[in-house]
Amino acid sequence: MALASIFEKIVGSDANIAFTAYDGSKAGPDGADLGIEVKSPIAVAYLAHAPGELGLARAYVSGHLDVQGDLYTLLDRMWNITTNDLTTSEKVAAVRALGVKPLLMRVPPPPQEMRQSALARLGSRHAKQRDAEAIHHHYDVSNRFYRWVLGPSMAYTCACYPSEDATLEEAQFAKFDLVARKLGLEPGMRLLDVGCGWGGMVMHAAQHYGVKALGVTLSRQQAEWAQKAIADAGLQDLAEVRFMDYRDVQESGFDAVSSIGLTEHIGKDNLPSYFEFLYGKLKTGGRLLNHCITRPTGKEKTFNKGGFINRYVFPDGELESVGYLIRQMEDLGFEIRHEENLREHYARTLRHWCDNLDANWDDAVQEVGLGTARVWALYMAGCIVGFERNKVQLHQVLGVKLDQNGRSGVPLRPSIDWP
Repeated sequence: MALASIFEKIVGSDANIAFTAYDGSKAGPDGADLGIEVKSPIAVAYLAHAPGELGLARAYVSGHLDVQGDLYTLLDRMWNITTNDLTTSEKVAAVRALGVKPLLMRVPPPPQEMRQSALARLGSRHAKQRDAEAIHHHYDVSNRFYRWVLGPSMAYTCACYPSEDATLEEAQFAKFDLVARKLGLEPGMRLLDVGCGWGGMVMHAAQHYGVKALGVTLSRQQAEWAQKAIADAGLQDLAEVRFMDYRDVQESGFDAVSSIGLTEHIGKDNLPSYFEFLYGKLKTGGRLLNHCITRPTGKEKTFNKGGFINRYVFPDGELESVGYLIRQMEDLGFEIRHEENLREHYARTLRHWCDNLDANWDDAVQEVGLGTARVWALYMAGCIVGFERNKVQLHQVLGVKLDQNGRSGVPLRPSIDWP
């Protein structure tokens, strides 16, 4: 069995994907809009030792497997494909066709992969030092690279599209404004934004609502960029971003807390202490807006140790269902006042980021290297498919800290409708 034929067996002959391989074999229809090229035995070695998404990712990131055509379309067509779709006889035939050499090759993972042994030396999952390294791995890539991908807003979280034809910048502004309105921000209030990224929410609250806002991030590059942006905007009297762990914030008595894209890094076992900490930072009547990626139900695995995203993108990331998160918030004292799913908005956000990366591909490769650029292309295209197919969701949950008599201070109806 030729190598290209093995791939066609796995993917299926009706997928309209052309296959070529280093052994000279070809499969798939002529004129297909998508193509996969297996360029060397190293690609096969990666797949042999890590069948499935991790092996494919290693081969692609390292350049030993190439894709012709749109990466999102390819992943969408291959979404449910696994080697389990082969019969036992087909697997035996595939092994015989490959020979023993690729199966015996020990090839190190690409340098973009976070080594599990390196993380283990920093403590258990979500220990402070280990969290800091995980955040550094993902967020300290390059501010210039992020600017090309994210656009001027430098917002690396799901946008909220007010209309079908809204631009990415308009949608990111709408997202920050939606959070501000849900929190009931007014001039003179104090906001704590945990996991603040490049300071988008902090600056929005200060500039448009007259709020004194503090943001904290574990990424030094993010903090440095945000502080400069705050100074350039003349907002230094109201806005501040610190390079620090949210657990080290000493101030309290905040009117509002926003957590936009941090909860994914907290870990299931730490969620009670996380929500308890945020609850303790609020004054009576204060509100928390928790915005994060979730699983669609409580049945899915929350942590995938051998998955591509854990190894290459978000080390130690854990996703829970929104029901589980709400239960934790309620058990810590929050009253839930509003909840919504922005799943389709995240798919649209990711499409804009993919378009930005494509438009700046040559500059991005020069800045961070081909391997890292490929990690991002693969990760974002795959995430579009995940959000479209309801494999992951994005939820905003609003909670309030009641007074001792159960009063919330929330108006009967918001003065401005929340979409």
